[in-house]
Amino acid sequence: MKLTFIGADHEVTGSCHFLEINGKYLTIDCGMEQGADIYENVDLPVSAADIDYVLLTHAHIDHSGYLPLLYSQGFRGEIFATKATTDLCQIMLRDSAHIQEMEAEWKNRKARRSGLQEVPPLYTMQDAENVIKHFRSLDYDAQVTISDGIQVRFSDVGHLLGSASIEIWATEADKTVKLAFSGDIGNINQPLIRDPQYLTDADYVIMESTYGDRSHGSTPDYVKELVQIMKDTFQKNGNLVIPSFAVGRTQELLYFMREIKTQNLLPEFANFEVYVDSPLAVEATNVFNRNVESCFDEEAMELVRQGINPIAFPGLKVSVTSDESKAINFDPHPKVIISASGMCEAGRIRHHLKHNLWRPECTILFVGYQANGTLGRALLEGVPSVTLFGEHIDVKARIERLEGISGHADKEHLIEWLQAISPKPKQVFVVHGEDTVCDNFVTCLREEYAYNAMAPYTGASFDLLTEQWLTDGNSVQKKKKAVAKSSRATTIYLRLVAAGQRLLAVIRHNEGGANKDLIKFTDQINSLCDKWDR
Repeated sequence: MKLTFIGADHEVTGSCHFLEINGKYLTIDCGMEQGADIYENVDLPVSAADIDYVLLTHAHIDHSGYLPLLYSQGFRGEIFATKATTDLCQIMLRDSAHIQEMEAEWKNRKARRSGLQEVPPLYTMQDAENVIKHFRSLDYDAQVTISDGIQVRFSDVGHLLGSASIEIWATEADKTVKLAFSGDIGNINQPLIRDPQYLTDADYVIMESTYGDRSHGSTPDYVKELVQIMKDTFQKNGNLVIPSFAVGRTQELLYFMREIKTQNLLPEFANFEVYVDSPLAVEATNVFNRNVESCFDEEAMELVRQGINPIAFPGLKVSVTSDESKAINFDPHPKVIISASGMCEAGRIRHHLKHNLWRPECTILFVGYQANGTLGRALLEGVPSVTLFGEHIDVKARIERLEGISGHADKEHLIEWLQAISPKPKQVFVVHGEDTVCDNFVTCLREEYAYNAMAPYTGASFDLLTEQWLTDGNSVQKKKKAVAKSSRATTIYLRLVAAGQRLLAVIRHNEGGANKDLIKFTDQINSLCDKWDR
């Protein structure tokens, strides 16, 4: 029984942990890295074809975004998630695949002009479509046996619609060990979704630490702050541009905007318009509306019972097509533009920044975490100019941040979540935080709260039965600046290798089969080998 740390170790994105239980292989999350990273993630210790299950905490791409890639490498197991997470992944993984294909096409146009080899996308829309078929939805709070010796339970952790902490009861050699993966622990008092539910017991806890070194302070009056920023911007005839995560944060902003409208808190501009310029955000809003009963908090449910949609109001406009998106920047009236991506790394927000960053009358308002190395982080830190679509843009717009608005718990509430687990776990593994944040949070847990805590690096492996490290958990895996294997030939060859690994997995799965079937299978393999053996 072994736990291996793969991704989001001393980093915030790319969450992935690997479990070996009773001969079964599981990952908890399979996320994409976003922004700059300083550690080179190790590979999974087995081929994708050998992985039996993925347990998914929530739909954000830094937790789910490599699932189509896993499929392309041979994974054919089951992915367990809540219904809302399953619904969101159906749109988010397709959107991610679309981005991969569009970026590859853009690079290949340049490659063709330069006589260079083309590159395939990281994964395709077909990969996304195929992996979606492997999702299995579980209800909150239901303890389910997914295999001999493996039981799981998903609990609402209040970070995103459908987000969950995952408890795992693992039994091997007549010994049962309970693990608790926190997932991303939500902030309290968020609109629409419930506050995090606490777990009560666990032998081992693997918990996030995104804001493990800071406090959000008292809950700000977000509506009041938005009203003031909107008023200041509109009075100068500028646009308020909000880079926002399409799933979660956009819907929260719509909730606040509805309040401003219905309470007439901005009478000078009572007919202001709000554009949601993100097809993904539009689809995600529909998913929110389909999951009210299982995920909405009491305040939002009270509005629903009154026949009020908590995230709709007069003046709300959505842009789906590219022509609709382009038209927004030719409308001279001051307006609110909410567009993805939230860290300004891709998507339509970059077009809106191109049209508004150079205008001193406009405001760019950040409403979420900005990872190291992202354009959003650079703008918040005061970069004087940026390059967008090959064009140099001076940053003249006002850059603001809505302090305290976060989908992540702060240090105080992370500790509160952990203290609900009693007695204290044998070990707390701190993950999903920037390098120094992980270390600072571990120090706090050890010295102030007497927890046995550490922040392992990628590649660290722990035996849950003997309670011993199989590798040094403190071994630092520094990021290496290697030459990227970007040629199409190399990438396609790696897909061939993955197909071969899947074939080996299928052979193992057929052990004990009928002799006549095994003979037929053997002949087919040999025939294929005869055709391609060089």
